[in-house]
Amino acid sequence: VKSSLFSSDGRIFEKNDQTPVTVADFGVQALVSLELGKLFPSIPLVAEEDSAFVRSNNLEDPVVKAVTRQASAEDKPWTHDDVLKAIDRGGKEAFTFGTKTATYWVLDPIDGTRGFLKGSEALYVVGLALVVEGEIVLGVMGCPNWQYDSSNESTTEVQENRKNLAGSGIIMIAHIGCGVWTKRLSDMLYATTKMINGWTRCFVDGCCLIHEARFCASDSQSSDSFPLSTTFSATTIADSAGNNQILLLPTCCGSLCKYLMVASGRAGVYIHSGKVQTSIKIWDHAVGIICVLEAGGKVTDWKGSQVDLAADKDGRRIIYPSGGILVTNGNLHDQILDKISSVSSNV
Repeated sequence: VKSSLFSSDGRIFEKNDQTPVTVADFGVQALVSLELGKLFPSIPLVAEEDSAFVRSNNLEDPVVKAVTRQASAEDKPWTHDDVLKAIDRGGKEAFTFGTKTATYWVLDPIDGTRGFLKGSEALYVVGLALVVEGEIVLGVMGCPNWQYDSSNESTTEVQENRKNLAGSGIIMIAHIGCGVWTKRLSDMLYATTKMINGWTRCFVDGCCLIHEARFCASDSQSSDSFPLSTTFSATTIADSAGNNQILLLPTCCGSLCKYLMVASGRAGVYIHSGKVQTSIKIWDHAVGIICVLEAGGKVTDWKGSQVDLAADKDGRRIIYPSGGILVTNGNLHDQILDKISSVSSNV
């Protein structure tokens, strides 16, 4: 799908919120929805897209084509109607929850579409979580262009991975009470007897000082727009970080890859600012929350309260954290909350 976007007939669209969307966003939602509908038909799906955009922009044929190419041999042939209904199964009109507790899936088909469009240098994530009675109990993230730390690999393995894209990519899974685990995407797609298991447990980093921490940031976030900019200056150059500076890692597009960075120990902090004019969508955070918590980290709003998944009582699509969301390795959480509170009180 990505290669087709840069051909003469490739199409990249912009939604009403000025974020890009592609055939891949709708195709992933359709595929995951079709599979979940087959395995768990009674569990609703809350997801980002719906078919109205597909229909109004004449995208039915390319979306259906992208989806049917991935059908397994035992699947019945999928029609246009099957694919569009699968997308709408996660749409805002599909299910109304009300005030009762509920079990439901939360899907972000591609979090960080801008990263998807940039190629290999920016991260993006496919994320799925299961919520049971207001608690996230299960999550899985796929990051197809995640690059591994090659310090523990042989020269031959490093050279082979550079030549072969199968050397990149990660799957991260978390289950409540069972930790968070990762596996190379290539090991799942091209299993060998040498790496038949290949699961590695992840933990957050152990950093205890703010100025020594690595912070997640989008590639568009400038130093002066960072929430702690009144206390610390920021840099993206690791060697230049000093006592009054914090290091930003500008490799992430979207929210979920930032959670992935914290859960894997590559970063210690992610601060998500809640802008007044912008709704915070549950699919941008749900799977990330359980992954960070199971890795030993902490996730709250800017006042230290847990994120209320049921604040949007009807649709379970919007969350309303006070100020924004703070994601840390746990050690730094109270320190940063104090800094944020101090900055807010002086504004």
